[in-house]
Amino acid sequence: MTPSITPVSISAAGLPASSTRLAGRTAVVTGASRGIGLAIAQRLVAEGARVVITARKNEALQEVAGSFPAGSVLALAGRADDPGHRQEVLDTAAREFGRLDILVNNAGINPSYGPLMELELDAARKITEVNVLGTLAWIQDAYRHPDLGFAGAGSVVNVSSVTGQTPSAGIGFYGVSKAAVGHLTRTLAVELGPGVRVNAVAPAVVKTHFAKALYEGREDEVAGAYPLGRLGTPEDIAAAVAFLASDDAAWITGQVLTLDGGLLSAGGTA
Repeated sequence: MTPSITPVSISAAGLPASSTRLAGRTAVVTGASRGIGLAIAQRLVAEGARVVITARKNEALQEVAGSFPAGSVLALAGRADDPGHRQEVLDTAAREFGRLDILVNNAGINPSYGPLMELELDAARKITEVNVLGTLAWIQDAYRHPDLGFAGAGSVVNVSSVTGQTPSAGIGFYGVSKAAVGHLTRTLAVELGPGVRVNAVAPAVVKTHFAKALYEGREDEVAGAYPLGRLGTPEDIAAAVAFLASDDAAWITGQVLTLDGGLLSAGGTA
C-alpha cells in the first residue's frame, strides 16, 4: 500500500519559521517512508537538519522524498537488518553531507499477533533481528565509521514502546523486543558517553498504519483510557525526538521518555 504523503510543513510541526535548532546537522532516520519515521524526518528538516531516510520499499520512499525541500533529504531503500544497506546509507551520509550527528532507529516489525504460547519461534527470531539487533548494528556501524565523526559528538534516539514497560495483549513478543531496546539504550549510554548520547522514546498507541489494529473502528473507546483524551500522532513523537537529538537535551542520556498521554499513569496498557 502506498502511504499518503503529508507535505513538510513547519507550521504543522509547531515551529516558528525562524527555528534553526538543528541547522548544519545531518541525520539518518530508519523506517521513514510513513508514520512516525516520516514525521521525525519532517521535523528534523523543519529544524534545519539534512536527513538520509531509509525504508524497505523504494517506490514509497522515493515518493515521500519528493515532498521535502530540495537538497534536504536523500532516500535509500533497503532492509534495516541488512549490513550492506547500513554501509551504503552511512557511506552516502559521509560522501554527500560529510558527517553524521543524529541517528534515529525507528525501523521495527511485528509480524505476529496472539499469546506467546502460540508464537512461532522463527517470527520471534525475526522480530529480535530487526528490532533489537538491527538497532544495535546501526549504532555500531555509525560509531565505527571512519568518516562520519559520530563517535565524538553523536546523538542516538531509539524508538521503543510502552509495551516494553507493561504487558499488552496480543503483542507480547513485540513488547519483549522493545523492553530490550530500552535496556540497550541505557547500557549504550553508559558505554558510549561522553562522546555519544543515547536516548529513546516509548510511545503508546499512535495513529499510524502500523498500529491501526489497536484502534481501528473503536478509536473513541481506546482514547477514553488516556487522561489526555486522545491517541498520539506521529508529530507528537517527532517533537520529542527532535528535542532529544538537539543541544537542548545536552545533559540527557540513558533515558527512555514515555509518550503516552498519561496512559500508564492511569493503569492502562497499549
